[in-house]
Amino acid sequence: MTDILHSPVFLPGYALEAVPRYTSYPPATQFNDGICGGAWAGWMSETPAEPVLSLYVHIPFCRSMCWYCGCNTTVPNRDSRIERYLDALLAEIATRPAPAGGKVHHVHFGGGSPDMLSPARFGAVMDALRARYDFADDAEIAVELDPRGLDTRLCEALAANGVTRASLGVQDLSEEVQTLIHRIQPREQVEAAVRALRSAGISRINMDVMYGLPAQTIERVEATARAVAEMDADRVSVFGYAHVPWFKKHQRAIPEDRLPGAQARFDQMLAAARTLTGAGYAAIGFDHFARPEDPLAQAARDGSLRRNFQGYTDDPYDILIGFGASSISEALQGYAQNIPDPARYAEAMASDGSAIVRGVARSWREGRIGERIMQLLCTFDIPLDGDLFDPDALDGVIADGLAWLENGHLKVTPAGLPYVRNIAARIDPGFQPAGQKHSRAV
Repeated sequence: MTDILHSPVFLPGYALEAVPRYTSYPPATQFNDGICGGAWAGWMSETPAEPVLSLYVHIPFCRSMCWYCGCNTTVPNRDSRIERYLDALLAEIATRPAPAGGKVHHVHFGGGSPDMLSPARFGAVMDALRARYDFADDAEIAVELDPRGLDTRLCEALAANGVTRASLGVQDLSEEVQTLIHRIQPREQVEAAVRALRSAGISRINMDVMYGLPAQTIERVEATARAVAEMDADRVSVFGYAHVPWFKKHQRAIPEDRLPGAQARFDQMLAAARTLTGAGYAAIGFDHFARPEDPLAQAARDGSLRRNFQGYTDDPYDILIGFGASSISEALQGYAQNIPDPARYAEAMASDGSAIVRGVARSWREGRIGERIMQLLCTFDIPLDGDLFDPDALDGVIADGLAWLENGHLKVTPAGLPYVRNIAARIDPGFQPAGQKHSRAV
């Protein structure tokens, strides 16, 4: 993956192409209302005994709205909204159909900002999960956090409830960029959050960095990447800002004339990669970086790396169960998603006992295609499997030097690494261009 640094070729036809992130297969754009709570219950009854489980808990609240945000979140104007949501969440945890004998190896709290929960409320959710599920002794419990919402008391409560990893949104440390995205958090505030977490015993720290934000420059991206390395983050995710004001109306506050162009975005991505690998991080997939001793880097080396809705992961789950508004669950048979709106989610749990409203069933063939796409995104090398996709669809990316064929394998070239999602779309027989449903490749 570090070869990406030696082939910084900007190809606008690929960089600007809208393609799925392939955090699921079939992609979420194919979800439909044919999947409901009854379908999920049926899938769970057909699951082999004693599967490895992963749990996701969505907290859709923030203290203020960051204008770049593409997450499913809202700013609650009353504490009663959080309380009502928590009641529904606890009910779903207690009643959601699950396979017999499963053991939890991973829990992930996302948002929004899970630090919106008080220590007591967070403890109540963890108590409910542990009452319902059998946890492995070494289960990882990860929480996404806003550095601005952390204090010593909350960090100690998280640690007391078993949290082992925290993910902090850093994005960019330039004051001008932070002002334009409505998220002021000086480096000193992030450093204080890291100290508080580590003092409480939560030593594994992830950080998110973005490129393509208003007023960003290569120098500012490099400075932020250096800072997270100096703070000794274990993992760093580098994401491109997706400007979709027709979908996320608060993004209309972003001044479009301050957004970097496509070439500049590409150069910023490479700058972040160069800075992080120069600081000793291993490049994982196409947008993650990890210390060589981190389990994610180990998974990349031993071939067990995977990709799901949280990005690249070393989580070995058979079944992912999502709780809360908009959360997505995954079984061998397909995907199921809850109602996105928090208020309607709470209403559905109170009236129907289930909030699943959409999803997609996955055929055996689609499962195989999904495995190949995930393998491509994780290892950049897959068997051709001509029965799964049309090799002729690869002619363009091969002619453009992004991939080549060797001994019955499709291999991504160094020049093709930034465009691996484009290549994945060519082996996806169901791919249809959809400019306002997918994000740019770079």
